[in-house]
Amino acid sequence: QDNDPKHTSGHVANWFRRRRVDLLEWPSQSPDLNPIEHMWEELERRLKGVRASNANQKFAQLEAAWKSIPMTVVQTLLNSMPRRCQAVIDAKGYPTKY
Repeated sequence: QDNDPKHTSGHVANWFRRRRVDLLEWPSQSPDLNPIEHMWEELERRLKGVRASNANQKFAQLEAAWKSIPMTVVQTLLNSMPRRCQAVIDAKGYPTKY
């Protein structure tokens, strides 16, 4: 959740509330602190040029591509979080290299 309006709509908020999911406060639209953006880029790279003839096929392709991303990629992104946080602090909230 990065406080993007589509993530904070009443419908989404109710979904989380019904499932008793506690959300952390997060700066609005802060890709510096959001490693999932890098995961989406990885997924896009893996699906570049891949075509689907219907929604079910597309879902299967997305799922297969997601599962093919090595855990080392995830771990590297998670390990980068302290550096990301420090970079944001050092930049006084301005954009960073992340």
